[in-house]
Amino acid sequence: MPLELVTVPCLSDNYAYILHDADSGDTAVADVPDAAPIEAALKNLGWSLSHILVTHHHNDHIGGVEALRAATGARVVGAAADASRLPRLDIAVSPGDTLAFGTDTLQILDVSGHTIGHIAYFFSNAHVLLSGDSLMALGCGRLFEGTPAQMHASLMRMAALPDDTKICSGHEYTQANARFALTVDPDNPDLKARAEKVDRLRKDGHPTVPSTLAEEKATNPFLRADDPDIRRRLGMETATNTEVFAEIRARKDRF
Repeated sequence: MPLELVTVPCLSDNYAYILHDADSGDTAVADVPDAAPIEAALKNLGWSLSHILVTHHHNDHIGGVEALRAATGARVVGAAADASRLPRLDIAVSPGDTLAFGTDTLQILDVSGHTIGHIAYFFSNAHVLLSGDSLMALGCGRLFEGTPAQMHASLMRMAALPDDTKICSGHEYTQANARFALTVDPDNPDLKARAEKVDRLRKDGHPTVPSTLAEEKATNPFLRADDPDIRRRLGMETATNTEVFAEIRARKDRF
């Protein structure tokens, strides 16, 4: 059976993601801003949690880990290189590692930029990417610790995944991201259509995530530093892709 994916709103604008392999019963949650809504979702679904997958150390992604571990006995997975800033890890992983999950395999990706040591989890068979605050719907995370070169390399690493990959990002920022994206890519018909769709979803109280990688590659300006129209609008026709990305990120920070 295919991997089941459930999006769980947490705190004011965070998301956690529950993933369930029906054949094995393995069940994971990606990031735990708050344990209570995740426990409620698991009870409603009738699933027993086996893994807690941590992408990075910010408290709005790990604040509920210890409570959820105590309630479920799930094993906590996170980056070995960032272990000093994470809850106690039962399974410490590094970029390039793989982890068995039911009938699927998790690939660990280095997506440093938002923080150093930020990792993403890619389900090789199901084509699901748990990207945390790295690649986001119509955006990317603010560079609190990494450099533009690091973040751009991380984004290109994720952009190389299959186009049908579901992008499970950590926040409901899509509407604001769309408004900014239109300032640097205003003539993109795919972006305009997506912005309208996002407005409709939010008006009706629906999440705008997960998205697909194909959608992001067509509309997310942070993946489109090589686009001639964006370059012309920024006056950066001869700049490197990293330089264009850095300018887009700087503009978003001021937006």
